[in-house]
Amino acid sequence: MDRGKIVLYVALLQSVVAVLGSLFYSNVANFAPCILCWYQRICMYPLLAILVVGILLKDKKIYWYVLPIALVGWLISIYHNLLQYKIIPEAISPCSSTGTSCTTLYTNYFGFVTIPLLSFLAFSVIIICMVLYWKFNQTPAMKVSKVSSKKKS
Repeated sequence: MDRGKIVLYVALLQSVVAVLGSLFYSNVANFAPCILCWYQRICMYPLLAILVVGILLKDKKIYWYVLPIALVGWLISIYHNLLQYKIIPEAISPCSSTGTSCTTLYTNYFGFVTIPLLSFLAFSVIIICMVLYWKFNQTPAMKVSKVSSKKKS
């Protein structure tokens, strides 16, 4: 199996774990998700379907579909982490007035691993996998033209 396929399957496995984890926390553990959790789910859930379809169709440009969605989810998770670790005041959070607070700590594994941190890590793994997949699937002509254009400069 080539490296490109391996990173695609790692991204797929990460999205499966993230989706199942979010479903577990809300449906089994009965943790009410805040608005930022919902936005992150809106980004993560379609990634699972896109990765499955991209793998089945052997789409060499799957990163074009996955990266934008993963980057949006990643940025939301960064903001959510900044709220949870009190770097940004809760007063400016989108869910401070109604519903579940964005700073509610449902989990705190090892004293620092929270649900938003898990989301950040999941999106980070998927983004890294897509960048690697793009790098691994560049044609030799693309690599040569980039090297030769650097030498001309």
